[in-house]
Amino acid sequence: MNIAIVGTGYVGLVSGTCFSDMGINVTCVDVDQSKIDNLQNGIIPIYEPGLEEMVKKNIKAGRLKFETDLTKVLDDVDVVFSAVGTPPDEDGSADLKYVLAVARTIGQNINKYTVVVTKSTVPVGTAAKVKATIQEELKRRGVDVEFDVASNPEFLKEGAAIKDFMSPDRVVVGVESERARKIMSRLYKPFMLVNDRMIFTDIPSAEMIKYAANAMLATRISFMNDIANLCELVGADVNMVRKGIGSDNRIGKKFLYPGCGYGGSCFPKDVKALIKTAEKAGYPMSVLKAVEEVNERQKEVLFNKLMKHFNGDINGKTIAIWGLAFKPETDDMREAPSLILIDKIIEAGGNLKVFDPIAINECKRRIGDKVVYGTDMYDAALDADALLLVTEWREFRFPNFAILSKVMKGKVIIDGRNIYDRNELTQNDFTYYKIG
Repeated sequence: MNIAIVGTGYVGLVSGTCFSDMGINVTCVDVDQSKIDNLQNGIIPIYEPGLEEMVKKNIKAGRLKFETDLTKVLDDVDVVFSAVGTPPDEDGSADLKYVLAVARTIGQNINKYTVVVTKSTVPVGTAAKVKATIQEELKRRGVDVEFDVASNPEFLKEGAAIKDFMSPDRVVVGVESERARKIMSRLYKPFMLVNDRMIFTDIPSAEMIKYAANAMLATRISFMNDIANLCELVGADVNMVRKGIGSDNRIGKKFLYPGCGYGGSCFPKDVKALIKTAEKAGYPMSVLKAVEEVNERQKEVLFNKLMKHFNGDINGKTIAIWGLAFKPETDDMREAPSLILIDKIIEAGGNLKVFDPIAINECKRRIGDKVVYGTDMYDAALDADALLLVTEWREFRFPNFAILSKVMKGKVIIDGRNIYDRNELTQNDFTYYKIG
């Protein structure tokens, strides 16, 4: 089978590479010539464990190709995935201009039956707009070419995207025809040999499933952060509370970890977009508005603890930050709590030294020389008055506290992910703060 994937961002590149690894002929299309040139040489624009090796392997095998012009491949493919960006518009709704631009190009150029699949995260009703756009272009051309639209939302976790794609929990596909259903079943069959986890729905339901899933996970995070903050005020231990409620199989343990707020490319954007979709439908998403409010407040919790420890004055203090990416195993800093923290510390007169195993270059691209970049975790902590743990990378989980004690000027650790043991730190004479 031959397919095209438009957009070589996170979703498009991971999807295209994994499809090609299963023997499908894939052409990834992007208008950015420099990005395509790099990809053809095995240079990928994102960090994802295992992805670079897989890209190079499938380029060499001839199953994965890259192109800047979608029109050159339309006659040779059975399915076109649209995986272009849907950035938040000024009002928080998803901006569909790139999605509809792809639809226009398809309508202007297809000459045979094609399944057009939306892979990007898009609001309910987008597939209908894609279909109408293609039909409009076909009408302008005066031709009658059969096509189907489908919705196939992605559920990839950054840092584990290849595993998620190759062994998915579920594959959700919204279709309107049996013909499209059969083609999508055939396309995903290599991933379903052990267990068929395909869920076919109508298209609006498929579009809603993605938003509802991310909104639920964001809700669990904000709920636990709210509980953690209350635990701190009333003297309860949120880690014990988490274990107690997580053992209830109706609740489960996942996404019940308190921290310094969620970030990334999905949760913040999708929560905003779902709220806006509801507003347009005349319904107030009160719970999600609270989720968003709690998360924005939570991103300041480490700064507030820092200021409280130093009696409101960190002017001239050197503060170390471990972790810049919004989560481990990625260089993604979109909506990362570290960005809020950095701005507030600088605004308060503090000096910053930071380290992240992967996201250093991304941080430099975003904020330049506002901070000093450590060569490793201990270099970042050198002469620091306080250390803030923001991202729970593996190498941060078991530091040598004896070394930290020697290199740091002050013995203050503020743990934004609750990964350290208070007794161990107090035995090393550290003042320790955590969430909840």
